[in-house]
Amino acid sequence: MDNRRVPTGMFEFDRVLGGGMVKGSVVLVTGEPGVGKSTLLLQGLKNLATLYISGEESAEQVKDRADRLKLQLSSFLFSDTLQVEGIVNGIESMKQKPDVVVIDSIQTIYSNDVDSPPGTVTQLREATAKLIRLAKETGIPIIIVGHVTKEGDIAGPKTLEHMVDAVLYFEGERISNFRVLRANKNRFGSTDEIGIFEMIDAGLAQIDNPLAFINTDRNLQVPGKSIVGVMEGKRPLFFEIQALASPSFLSMPRRVVKGVDYNKVLLLLAVLQKNLNLSLSKYDLFVNVVGGVNVKSTAADLGIVAAIISSIKSISLSSQTMFSGEVGLLGEIRSVYGQTKILKEAKRLRFTHIFSYENCNTVQELYRSLGK
Repeated sequence: MDNRRVPTGMFEFDRVLGGGMVKGSVVLVTGEPGVGKSTLLLQGLKNLATLYISGEESAEQVKDRADRLKLQLSSFLFSDTLQVEGIVNGIESMKQKPDVVVIDSIQTIYSNDVDSPPGTVTQLREATAKLIRLAKETGIPIIIVGHVTKEGDIAGPKTLEHMVDAVLYFEGERISNFRVLRANKNRFGSTDEIGIFEMIDAGLAQIDNPLAFINTDRNLQVPGKSIVGVMEGKRPLFFEIQALASPSFLSMPRRVVKGVDYNKVLLLLAVLQKNLNLSLSKYDLFVNVVGGVNVKSTAADLGIVAAIISSIKSISLSSQTMFSGEVGLLGEIRSVYGQTKILKEAKRLRFTHIFSYENCNTVQELYRSLGK
């Protein structure tokens, strides 16, 4: 085991960190308010000697949350000190140093050296700089919690990202039970890994099922639905793409996209219109990834195209059909990272119809195959 790292014992959390927290590192965990960041940390650090500094909730409120989750936090020490100089002095004077320090949240911490309210850019930078210095001097990993704005920035225009060692995004829709932990930056590990969780009554359950995001009723066959296989880090995962095409009466038809890149979908629509002579301007088009997660891999291209064709032509795709491949500007289908692993896992999971660059070279071929 790497003695430079402090494993949390929560394997999905450790997977994203690269095997645990590096000693002396500063990790920023961010996400929208209410997504479950505090729950993630309480569960993930329950086996470590943790100094938990909370400016969002009182110690009693945090303990009440732990009780609801049935967590034994005997190794936790809670503090409501919000002045960063007091935090630093307190930790330096501790005879028995904690394994990890949590700041929840950085927007509530302030420095006496800065004449501005907590949460301002100047305060954030000064407080974070002092916490980074503390981590490097003591070797204690520090986790900073930060909320994001509606634009997805952390406390403003990415104020802290360049300062810290790792930036982890905890994402998911409130109406969905699924949560994904994704590394946007990691000086000591890969940014390709993701951690998958499901929010249940007892908190966050770790998910290691590659079909976790697929509708449990795989026999449901309706137009506009496809399953895509992508690599997330070292493991193949499968996601359900849904597309809805409805007649448009607008001069500029609507394009609504969630879970995949908006410009990518526009590009794929242009490829379809050019290569298949589809008059897409007649339709309002909606594309969504089920589960409230974001899929960034180009391997999803083929499934997005298939779902759109399926909806426009009212073709129901078999629930045993899987798509994986990148679609180029000329309509060609390309291999993607981890293609061999994706196809092998798809066969293990008993997908009987698999579309990839190996058996489908162009979107024209795909169109003909789906229409059979």
